[in-house]
Amino acid sequence: MNHFETWQHPCFSRRTALQAGACAILGLGHHHLMALRAATGRSALGQKSCIYIFLSGGLAQHDSFDLKPDAPAEIRGEFRPIATRTAGMQICEHLPLLAERSHYFALVRSLTHSSNDHSAGHQIMLSGRSELPPGFNPNAPRPQDWPSIAAIAGYATRSRNNLPPAAILPEKLVHNTGRVIPGAFAGQLGRSYEPWLIEASPYHPTAYGAFPQFEFDHQERPIGNPRHRFVLPNLSLPEDVMGERFLNRSKLLHEIESGRQQWDRAAQNFDHYRGQAVSLLWQPQVRKAFDIERADPRDRERYGDHSFGWSLLMARQLIEAGVRLVQVNLGNNETWDTHGNAFPHLKDKLFPPFDRSVSALLDDLHERGLLEETLVVMASEFGRTPRISTLTQHYKLPGRDHWGAVQTILLAGGGVQGGRIVGSSDRIGAYPKTDPQTPENFAATIFHVLGIPAEAVWHDVSNRPHRIYYGTPIQQLF
Repeated sequence: MNHFETWQHPCFSRRTALQAGACAILGLGHHHLMALRAATGRSALGQKSCIYIFLSGGLAQHDSFDLKPDAPAEIRGEFRPIATRTAGMQICEHLPLLAERSHYFALVRSLTHSSNDHSAGHQIMLSGRSELPPGFNPNAPRPQDWPSIAAIAGYATRSRNNLPPAAILPEKLVHNTGRVIPGAFAGQLGRSYEPWLIEASPYHPTAYGAFPQFEFDHQERPIGNPRHRFVLPNLSLPEDVMGERFLNRSKLLHEIESGRQQWDRAAQNFDHYRGQAVSLLWQPQVRKAFDIERADPRDRERYGDHSFGWSLLMARQLIEAGVRLVQVNLGNNETWDTHGNAFPHLKDKLFPPFDRSVSALLDDLHERGLLEETLVVMASEFGRTPRISTLTQHYKLPGRDHWGAVQTILLAGGGVQGGRIVGSSDRIGAYPKTDPQTPENFAATIFHVLGIPAEAVWHDVSNRPHRIYYGTPIQQLF
């Protein structure tokens, strides 16, 4: 049995999350984490936040943000570039809303690493480390893995309003075989620093995309039971745990605690942090952050009434409530793994909800005065091959295969200067041509915006220090 099969995540799963039974899991784990952070004085300078949009499967750079219209047909594909609001920047014709908002974002067209494997790519791009951890297992996350960007952000920053500083939504990334993909976890940081996992999206092994209306299967097989809505956390105590009964439980806990004779510095503030954790149940801004179904109908319409829109709307609300980094998995595992039927699926199923929801997020943050304080980044585990291929045994129509050598990432807000292009790929989009960037530089950019000092370190479960920065922020963005 692997480590994660018995792991009790500090997460919200379905309707049971944050009820009294789960309060012990969330409350105890969360107040211990907060107490330890306060005892060691770890908090980042500044109060900027980050939304990390992750497109599991691998977004094709040729078909999105780095088109090659002058390349041969087997390279350029079916899509054509369109002009954006920024002179000299072109993107895919099927991303018209983002084209109108190019003044908000910058593109890095030269991010590179060496892996074409899904699991390794997830580990690399979610941790910001090109070198895989020793003994890396592509089939399961391990406590020996490098900690994710989200986990380090949770370790090194301090949230507001008693919320955990880092969260992942609306689901963990699970392969269609049922195995959990590595990369997003705390690894060597230890279980106390797991990002707050908010599981709102029901798992479906063969359905992908922005359900309900944009749900599809890559091989166009029957989907079976379609998903219709998020299963949202219930931020209330059950009816049988109220009033005197709840107070009696707290009193009993206090009596048990008072019997302990020795406390370390963190545990001396136990009651304080327990109170902060329990207060999550009652804070209106926390309850509102999760209540997508009761969100303003204009927001649901603006973001799109589907899982991509719900995810990004929830992310904005969590950032506004006080979370410092939210990783948003837009689509369950391999949603963007377009080996075949690529062009109709991108055009009809993937780009419409993606274009709408990301554009709405940028507009919404700007209008609320949050965009300068919130870095929005978008990346995949890798890009896709220059040459179009056809796997006739699985797909009717062509697509592109895995390609770690180059991908385009998008960054907006948080001080990033919109309308910029950093780096370039070669004439067929195979390798960086100018200004190659690494996952380490990508991670360093996030840490820099979050206010984490360049000399900061994290400590593993044996209290050994490790540096946080393995690269330098991409200065051309600022």
